[in-house]
Amino acid sequence: MTRLCTLLSVILFSVYQTEQAYFLEKDYIDQINSQATTWKAGHNFDPKTTKETILQLLGSKGVELAKKTKLSEFKTHDEAYDNLCHRIPSKFDARKKWKHCRTIGKVRDQGNCGSCWALSSSSAFADRLCIATEGEFNELLSAEELTFCCHRCGFGCHGGYPIKAWEYFRRHGLVTGGDYQSDEGCQPYRVAPCPIDEYGNNTCSGQPMERNHRCTRTCYGNQDLDFQDDHRFTRDAYYLTYGTIQKDVLAYGPIEASFEVYDDFLSYKSGNVNRGVNYVILCL
Repeated sequence: MTRLCTLLSVILFSVYQTEQAYFLEKDYIDQINSQATTWKAGHNFDPKTTKETILQLLGSKGVELAKKTKLSEFKTHDEAYDNLCHRIPSKFDARKKWKHCRTIGKVRDQGNCGSCWALSSSSAFADRLCIATEGEFNELLSAEELTFCCHRCGFGCHGGYPIKAWEYFRRHGLVTGGDYQSDEGCQPYRVAPCPIDEYGNNTCSGQPMERNHRCTRTCYGNQDLDFQDDHRFTRDAYYLTYGTIQKDVLAYGPIEASFEVYDDFLSYKSGNVNRGVNYVILCL
């Protein structure tokens, strides 16, 4: 019996070892810095963080879905693009272009929850709504409602599909909602943030993932708001091609994008990383 227990312990220890995120270790980061010429790597997570923990934070399932999407579902032209062809600048900063929109450039903390798909889509929607109304609407929209009430969008803290979030905005709309414990808007985000400690480590590392919240259909932040009346809607939902991304940003504002994460991305500190497909818009 003792031998059996010892054997099981060895097996369990071996499995645990294979779960460690090797790409967070110092030797691996040093190897990156010895080869990378345009960017620097450093410690963002505790080296003991498991690969499973990292994977739980990668919540966008849009990369896989977009690959299977018909070309007809991509937006290739818009009347607003017509006059942009010869005015695409070499540099563009939405924060400077639309200074009156306080949401543009704001970085939100998803906490220990794979809800990046919801925070990014609700943030881009808020940015675009501010631009479209010329600042009449100028606040955050609720990542809380989107994450935990849109059951067709995905799995809450376990990931979701950005395109389905935009379809949700079109059909059901989205209420306002600020950051954790802010009481701003109808439904503020209720997942605690994961700040970096004095040693540069993520404070949520190694902690259990946030359990999905119960969908609430009342305003618990600013209780003077009416839940139904507070919903904002978008006109449409679409994918963008490489040739329309720049035009759409210039015409309507920030967009949401999903990308495949490589193991060295988790250690990014500064600089420029060129990876993936480069694209150029040609105007004739």
